[in-house]
Amino acid sequence: MVAAVAPSGGAAVRPEALLLTLFGDYVLDRGIAVSTGGVIAVLGRLGVSERATRATLSRMSRRGLLRTIRQGRQAFLGLTAHGAAVLRDGQRKLDGDIVERHWDGRWTLLTFSLPESRRADRHALRTRLGWFGFGPLRSGLWVSPSAEDISVALAELDLLAHTEVFRAEAFMWTDPARIAREAWDLPEIAAGYDRFRRRWTDTAAEEFDELSRRVRLGAEWLLLIRRDPVLPAALLPADWPGVRAAAVFRTLRQQWAGPADSLARAILTAVVDE
Repeated sequence: MVAAVAPSGGAAVRPEALLLTLFGDYVLDRGIAVSTGGVIAVLGRLGVSERATRATLSRMSRRGLLRTIRQGRQAFLGLTAHGAAVLRDGQRKLDGDIVERHWDGRWTLLTFSLPESRRADRHALRTRLGWFGFGPLRSGLWVSPSAEDISVALAELDLLAHTEVFRAEAFMWTDPARIAREAWDLPEIAAGYDRFRRRWTDTAAEEFDELSRRVRLGAEWLLLIRRDPVLPAALLPADWPGVRAAAVFRTLRQQWAGPADSLARAILTAVVDE
């Protein structure tokens, strides 16, 4: 098992989260593959051992996210089609709003029923529903204020026949804000945003070089927002801390972009990935 990395005062971030951020920022849609040695060097700057990095890269390759390209004695890592799709989905979240601005007041309700023999599929379904912003309201009933089409994700899990989806409005005594409080742990999400903002405002910006900071920043932010359903303002407590945390994230990410790109080009030897 690969240990998580937690620099001073920081949240634990697993090497895979750092690697996904690195490939999302410097490989995705660039038509390149990068040297294994360069990837190991970048994560080494973040305190991840070579052994841990190699183990994580191997696991990502087995999951169909990465592929190896050999040129002579050198090995380069490129994204598979599946890996690129996963990273584009992550980039969509990184670039997206932290509060839904155009809610029509309606909810998506999803119900599912799976036999005990498909327990692993049940876990996979819950994970994907959480990624798409659904929260568990009752046993077998998940809700989201978003109307995003999740049929492709359900089809990939071969679960379309085991799920039903509805669009509805809260009625009579049902309070939408109470539904949000029951379906999601909003205080914990808010606390995560507060910790992120304090850490990156106070000390984290002083750690490492700009490339390492930017990768670490993106990995920590992705861990935060994957737990956030991105609710409409009407369903959130007043003065939602996610807004302030997002401002810190976007400012620092842009501030370090130029120096980080220069370092990435110097460290990550690249070849064309056809």
